[in-house]
Amino acid sequence: MSVVEEYARAHILTDADLPDADDGGAIPVVLRYDPDHDPRSVRVALPARGHGAGPREWTFTRALLEQGLRAPAGRGEVRVWPCGRVQTVVEFHTPQGCSVVQFETKALMRFLRRTYTAVAQPVAH
Repeated sequence: MSVVEEYARAHILTDADLPDADDGGAIPVVLRYDPDHDPRSVRVALPARGHGAGPREWTFTRALLEQGLRAPAGRGEVRVWPCGRVQTVVEFHTPQGCSVVQFETKALMRFLRRTYTAVAQPVAH
């Protein structure tokens, strides 16, 4: 099985998280799926916030991401919901605060499709 890593652009909707972006607040986000490590989970990595800080990463179930494309889903540190017809919002909670990130739904759907094709199909005998 192979790792799926996709780079997407997203918009930070929380003031505290706005980096110096040159295209209206869009930031590079890494979407990652490693079926050998955990076939049920995906990871989302946001770039570092501020000097000396490393990137922030959240791991949550692939099912949560998929459900959140259709209706509000999640509780705890990750929540996902559709925002109109073409956007999806992902909310990440930490003890330091909350990051609200808006993605194009089609980028998340493309990533999910790739995760399902990365899983090896059983060979029929």
